[in-house]
Amino acid sequence: MVNQIPNIKQSCLRCGKKELITDTETGEIFCGGCGFVSSEHTESTGPERRSFSGDGINRERTGAGTSLAIHDQGLSTVIGPTNRDSTGKPLSSSMKQTLKRLRIWDSRSQNERKEKNLRQAFNELNRLKDKLSLSDAVVEKAAYIYRKAVDKKLVRGRSITGMMSSALYAACREIGTPRTLKEIAVTANIRKKDLAAYYRLLVKELDLKLPVVDSVQNVARIASKIGISEKTKRYAIEILRQAEEDKISAGKNPMGLAGAALYAACITNGENKTQRDIAEASNITEVTIRNRYKGLSELLISS
Repeated sequence: MVNQIPNIKQSCLRCGKKELITDTETGEIFCGGCGFVSSEHTESTGPERRSFSGDGINRERTGAGTSLAIHDQGLSTVIGPTNRDSTGKPLSSSMKQTLKRLRIWDSRSQNERKEKNLRQAFNELNRLKDKLSLSDAVVEKAAYIYRKAVDKKLVRGRSITGMMSSALYAACREIGTPRTLKEIAVTANIRKKDLAAYYRLLVKELDLKLPVVDSVQNVARIASKIGISEKTKRYAIEILRQAEEDKISAGKNPMGLAGAALYAACITNGENKTQRDIAEASNITEVTIRNRYKGLSELLISS
C-alpha cells in the first residue's frame, strides 16, 4: 500500500462509503471497503520527474518533444523487444510472430529514401548548429525550409549538405541572426559559389521573402571578438544609422560597413584597434575596411 493514497473527497458509487483510494502506480481509483474500481486511468497532475539509468523504474510520463529538425518529427513508433503483455504474462506463439512481423515493417518504414535524406540532412544541421552557435528557432526554421525543398523535389540530384546549408543561411536571414554566406560555407566545407547558387534556387523556387541584412546586427558580434568597449560600440551604431539615413549604406557589404564603423568609432574614442584586428574579426579584408571607412569619414566630416 505504499503507492496508495486515500481520497476522501469522493464516495464509492456502489456502497456509498467515502473510502476511495488512489493507486499512483496503476492510476486506478477503487473503494477500500468493497473493492469497486471507479476509474482505471487517472492522469497525474503532479510535477514531471526525471528518469535516471540506475533507478530501475522509468518515472517519465512523456517522451521527447516534437521538432521539425528530427527526420520523423519525434512521432515514430517503437515496438519493444519484450514478448509479454501489460500484466507481465508471456504472449502466445501466434502473437509473438505478429509482433516480430510488425517490428520488421516498422524498421523498414524508417529506411525509405525520403527518411534517409532527412536523417542525413538533419544530422548535418545539428553539426552546423553546434559550430555556428545557433538558436533553436533558427534550426526549426531551417528544417522547415528544407522540408519544403524536399517536397518540391529540389534536393534530387543536388548535394544534401549544400541544400541544408543554404536553407540554414535563409533561416538566419529571416530570423535576423548575423551569419555570413562565407562563414556557413567554410563551416559546411563547401564552396561559397555553390552555396550561393543553392541559396538563389531556394529563394526562387520557394518564393522566400527574406529581409535585407542589417549591418547594425554585426557590430556587437565584431566588438565582442576583439574587446571593444560599449561606448565605442554605441557610437559605431550611431554612425551606421546616420549612413542609412543618408543612403550611403545601399548596396554595400553589411559586414564591411560594420567593421568600418567600428574602426571609425575606435579612432574617435581613442581605442587602439588596427584595421587588421577588425578585418580578422569580421572575416573581411583590410582593403574593404579602408574603402568603407573613406565613405563614412566623409559623412562624419559633413555632419
